[in-house]
Amino acid sequence: MWDWFKRWSSPQSLGERGERFACRYLRKKGYTIIARQDRTRLGEIDIVAVQDRTIVFVEVKTRSAEEKGSPDEAVDREKQQRLTRAALAYMERHDLLGNCAGRFDVIAIVWPASSRHPEVRHFENAFPATGKFQMHS
Repeated sequence: MWDWFKRWSSPQSLGERGERFACRYLRKKGYTIIARQDRTRLGEIDIVAVQDRTIVFVEVKTRSAEEKGSPDEAVDREKQQRLTRAALAYMERHDLLGNCAGRFDVIAIVWPASSRHPEVRHFENAFPATGKFQMHS
């Protein structure tokens, strides 16, 4: 009960606001959101969505400014490998391997504190499955 109260009563972090915005953005583009913040010991997937017959694993990076670089630059090779492992585990857990294609998108959001509306860049098929792991698309 207290976890619910703490989440309800505390202000959203910038990352949480960005993920919520990204979900609305994707829905407007015709995606169906099937999971958020899917966590396992292998990592976390921010958003799992479906577009046509493709499972889309979406990494959302939100910053208040681009002073330290564009948010999408944070999705480096190591992060791509963690996302690949987490996506494969998700597809195995839900018996999706071999049944449908998968891809990785990155949504970069710059949301200054003084602005009501963020700047959004959506990179579809941002990177291939990385590392010794395989996904077929």
